[in-house]
Amino acid sequence: MTATCLRSVTGQRHTVRGGVTGLVRTLGEVLLVNETSCAIRSVATSVLRTALLGATTAGMGLIAGATWGLPTALGASRRAVEAVTSVSPRWRDGAFHNTQPPTAGEPVSAPAMIYAMLTRGDRGRPAGEVPLTVPEHPTVADQLAVTWYGHASVLIEVDGRRVLVDPVWSERVSPSRLVGPKRMHPVPAEIEDLPPLDVVIISHDHYDHLDLRTVRRLLAHSGAPFVVPLGVGAHLRAWGVPADRVVELDWGGQARVRELTLTCTEARHFSGRGLTRDNTLWASWVITGPQHGVFFGGDTGYTPVFAEIGARYGPFNLTLLPIGAYGDAWPDIHMTPEEAVRAHGDLGGGLLVPIHWGTFNLGFHEWDEPVRRLLAAAGRDTENGARVAVPIPGERFTVLDPPPLHQRWWSGLTPAQARG
Repeated sequence: MTATCLRSVTGQRHTVRGGVTGLVRTLGEVLLVNETSCAIRSVATSVLRTALLGATTAGMGLIAGATWGLPTALGASRRAVEAVTSVSPRWRDGAFHNTQPPTAGEPVSAPAMIYAMLTRGDRGRPAGEVPLTVPEHPTVADQLAVTWYGHASVLIEVDGRRVLVDPVWSERVSPSRLVGPKRMHPVPAEIEDLPPLDVVIISHDHYDHLDLRTVRRLLAHSGAPFVVPLGVGAHLRAWGVPADRVVELDWGGQARVRELTLTCTEARHFSGRGLTRDNTLWASWVITGPQHGVFFGGDTGYTPVFAEIGARYGPFNLTLLPIGAYGDAWPDIHMTPEEAVRAHGDLGGGLLVPIHWGTFNLGFHEWDEPVRRLLAAAGRDTENGARVAVPIPGERFTVLDPPPLHQRWWSGLTPAQARG
């Protein structure tokens, strides 16, 4: 096996196994996950271009396969997106913006970030096979039930209606089938096995939340409408979703689907599927039925706006909040588990179900660290009395009868170094 040597910002040399192929795959993760900054993607692009120039015939075959279908997966043109987004009062200087100012912190150089990606090894991966269960769905949707399919993909039953949020069924969260973060466990069940859906909700356009191949499979399986933030609908229409099945909303906008009211609410994040950033809106969602309320956080950093959402639309019987892929280098992008408990309290949440962990390796923490920290924080939160349920991927449960925490199905998958 050949190897490629890189030098870190400190001058230390590191060997990347697999030669050009290994280098392309690893740098592809930096480029394609879209959870890194534009500056990092720019540096990664330069390094990747250099690698490609010296690629072997086999390496060029990999590149051809990796880029197959890339333009379509990237989504709609900038012109098509801005035809919708530019009318928003939140749109200025060609982009959307978070309402909270960025958190001050020590900047992390792009080369250092790339080096960390190259050298993290198996950190962030489970020590064994993640258990799965195949969900059994009743003919009639429950009043309040949850099926977690992994990452942020959840089927929510609210007052007899079914809402599918951020569905991603592909093997990689990337515009490429060969490059980009890969699943650490299979999808528990196929899209074709889903029960009838009433609506599909998308939080934003990053690849781990909006997936071309999943959208096309849903089109063939379901006639449910898509309710999305401003600009995301342009991607859907470019992929063949009929315009009358797409509803785009700004923060504060509402749509009525059957007996459910869907409210597009603020999140603290960013967007982009290529080198253009923040030209579509990112959002959290409030799902309100005649009897129950649900908050879906999507992908977000902590923001005091959660308290405002709770005061206006809460309290909520159920909150689905992201807890993984956090890091000191991006405190405004992803909440820590402790911040998720705080947000749950701000929102007036009843049961907290963690999402955005365990399926794709998008950070630098151990695989089960997010859920361990979440439970520790919830146990300390005596003021709010946070209730938490951590389902196995594929597990369906009612909010009145959540899975017991003492089972701790994830504990056997804790990496040895994390166990100490």
